Amino acid sequence: MINWDLVWPVLAAMTAGGLIGVERTHHGHPAGFRTHILVCLTSCLLMLAAMNQSTWSFVPLPDQTVVIDPTRMSHGLLTGIGFLCAGVIFREGFSVHGMTTAASLWVTSAIGVLIGVGMLDLALMGAGATLAVLALLRLLDARLPHIGAMDVVLRWEQGAAPSETALRELLRARGLRAVRIGHVVSPDRLIHEHQLKVKGPMPIDADGLVSQLGAQTGLAGFSVLPRDE
Repeated sequence: MINWDLVWPVLAAMTAGGLIGVERTHHGHPAGFRTHILVCLTSCLLMLAAMNQSTWSFVPLPDQTVVIDPTRMSHGLLTGIGFLCAGVIFREGFSVHGMTTAASLWVTSAIGVLIGVGMLDLALMGAGATLAVLALLRLLDARLPHIGAMDVVLRWEQGAAPSETALRELLRARGLRAVRIGHVVSPDRLIHEHQLKVKGPMPIDADGLVSQLGAQTGLAGFSVLPRDE
């Protein structure tokens, strides 16, 4: 006999997780449609199990009182989801990527918990607010003036690496500012590598910077990587 009181929360969790996952998949982020469905569904299933412990097939020991506390399950879920969130966060140079996707997984798990405990109204509000932040505020963010960032790596031949002052002046000519400069020298000292975190008003003229760097003598190679979440 199907318990329909358990069916609708499962369907609601899959729907809410899927809607959030569609936005992440559409923008090419690592944890997408299926991942968000599974996170929301798992949270919902485990909370439903915790809420219905009276139906579990176990026999308590004689003279022992069984205390049902579903909040322990929610604590475990929101702690455990942190390990999954950590898997989509990665660092490349001075940049950290995947923070928004990790946060979306976290809130998706919370929505699943709310559906599992029967707080459908709050779960729907949470799902709507999450979609608004991920989708609608993206459009607003694109229209607001803000500072962009890039990771720039410059590989200089032996003796050709400029001073940090000269390097900052080179970037300032493109309207850019180096907020961090790292130095890596190869073991044979033939290559001096500058690793820079560069900021400037959007849209950043990356093409202009690439052209300017290409004309630099003594530059053995370089990379210019715009940062994006």
